Amino acid sequence: MIEAADTAWMLVATALVLLMTPALAFFYGGLVRSKNALNTMMMSFISLGFVGVLWAVVGYSLALTAGNNYIGDLSLAFLNGVGLESGGTILGDVSKIPHVLYMSFQATFCIITAALISGAIVERMRFSAYVTFISLWSVVVYAPIAHWVWGGGWIADLGAWDFAGGTVVHVNAAAAAFVAAIVVGKRSDYGSTSILPHNVPFVLLGAGLLWFGWFGFNAGSAVAANGIAGLAFTTTMLAPAATLVVWTFCDMLRSKRATAVGAATAIVVGLVAVTPAAGFISPMNAILLGGIAAIPSYLALMIRAKTSLDDSLDVVAAHGVGGTVGALLTGVFASKALNGVFDGALYGNPGQVLSQGAAVLGAMVYSGVASFILLKLIGIVMPLRATTNEEGEGLDVTAHGEEAYMHVGGSAPIMREKAKPQGSLSPARADA
Repeated sequence: MIEAADTAWMLVATALVLLMTPALAFFYGGLVRSKNALNTMMMSFISLGFVGVLWAVVGYSLALTAGNNYIGDLSLAFLNGVGLESGGTILGDVSKIPHVLYMSFQATFCIITAALISGAIVERMRFSAYVTFISLWSVVVYAPIAHWVWGGGWIADLGAWDFAGGTVVHVNAAAAAFVAAIVVGKRSDYGSTSILPHNVPFVLLGAGLLWFGWFGFNAGSAVAANGIAGLAFTTTMLAPAATLVVWTFCDMLRSKRATAVGAATAIVVGLVAVTPAAGFISPMNAILLGGIAAIPSYLALMIRAKTSLDDSLDVVAAHGVGGTVGALLTGVFASKALNGVFDGALYGNPGQVLSQGAAVLGAMVYSGVASFILLKLIGIVMPLRATTNEEGEGLDVTAHGEEAYMHVGGSAPIMREKAKPQGSLSPARADA
């Protein structure tokens, strides 16, 4: 039976999570150089289309039907049987919302997970190769891992818990991002020139909108307007606040300055860390979790900066390390008195930490290996990265024929057009 209150809340939550992808575009877009701002933002926006459609066509069915321990079946492909009735998936009639709405809610998760990967390969990956990769990745990698955790797969059987996607979303995306950064290679001028954010207010705007949308991400994962949703809402407010406090102290100790980019990064790390635990832990434990999570991610970011790995926007440090710490601490702080499901080590169940760790490791290995294979196969068909000249000019112009800002060379597409021989049909260089 459809419940009006639950349906109303899930309509709002779905819209909030969808907003997170444009929010990510601003967060990532502000962190890159101005000549690549549009290209970076498009890497998030394009996921709304390609990944969203593939989720409806096949991804949802593979992720959340019974199938077997590793993958669902195709019984709901092309949304066959996904209608106005409540429930309808392996999860059963638990949500009291229309099945089609539940499908849409889950779609927003797949969309932003694919978009997260772009942070590791901005300013040099060819746009057509990137779109091909995230499209295939959403079906080959995201759908199986979502099935393992939320669709009755082997991770669920293991007894590992992931309330809103610490493993499914963040660890998964970070593993793929790490591999992509290695396979695509570093930017041509990485390490030889200073690469600074071009618009820090964009970064702050993106972080604020991400936090706003994350209330739908976490509280919406209760799939009902109930006490667990309220708990997840509260932990989603408190954990990033604690991360921000600890991160600020770290910044002050290291450089005697509290930076805006650091504050925005801290908020995202805290949100990532609390995601797997949001509906399982108490508000005070959420503060502890958020504060603890700041330190490993901060250190990971500092260490990465001293290596040759060009994980451009530190997807691994923020989402990989933050998601892993959050998943493990879920196994520490979870309280059955609150969540009605399981206790963590702090409440007499230390084995839960091992289950959480196994889930993280399984997702990390599969995502990394499968992503590597996908990138190598795509690389056989088309080049994965832009040329050095295209990187130098900026991917806004070379991939999209547009610019975020009018530079001194802002007339480049027009001048290129004038220089073309007669008979050329293309109004501006498209991504090759």
